[in-house]
Amino acid sequence: MPVRVVGFDGDDTLWHSETRFHVTQGEFHELLERHVPEADADRRLAEMELKNLGIYGYGVKSFTLSMLETAIELTEGQIPASDLKVILGWGKRMLMEPTELLEGVEETLHKLSPSYDLLLITKGDLFDQESKLAQSGLGDLFLGVEILTEKNVDSYRGVFRRRSIQPEDFVMVGNSLRSDVVPVVSLGGHAVHIPYEVTWDHEHVPEEEMPKGGWRRIASIRELPGLLEEL
Repeated sequence: MPVRVVGFDGDDTLWHSETRFHVTQGEFHELLERHVPEADADRRLAEMELKNLGIYGYGVKSFTLSMLETAIELTEGQIPASDLKVILGWGKRMLMEPTELLEGVEETLHKLSPSYDLLLITKGDLFDQESKLAQSGLGDLFLGVEILTEKNVDSYRGVFRRRSIQPEDFVMVGNSLRSDVVPVVSLGGHAVHIPYEVTWDHEHVPEEEMPKGGWRRIASIRELPGLLEEL
């Protein structure tokens, strides 16, 4: 059977996201360096984010709370309230930034929508992801939207069951090996990896641990229509 359903990740596949986190983390590093210059603020923040995933999930709000908690811990509670207000302001700024589509996204989705059922399958904060989709102007091109707490084998299996999709009829397109490629291929589906300029360490998978088949890597979303024809 030919592929009939194409799932798309949102953040850093359709629109820019991680670069905003990267810029804000640089500002956080500079702020903490003024208080505790000997501390490895980047490492401690990364550890805090992973620890808090099970509590706050993914997204800007989780990132902001982790920055606040890291700042309080590293300064042993001595960080001024004015600096905590600055960190909160960074989080609000990130949430209010307009959605910026990656190059080639709009034209490619318009090209694919007459031939395939398109789904947005992303993870993160519900309000934030819905807001990005609304601002993107792409909403009418998707047959459905799935905003998941986590993207793993169980969550994809749930999507397939809810939408009566056979894995062999499905392709997932995204920038994350861990979230967009490995679980889908494990279920018997196909995946396309489009690397983004900056990727959160948590989403990396060593190449030697990747599946031997069932997925392809392309440099730009503009290459996707030709690849889908091959599949």
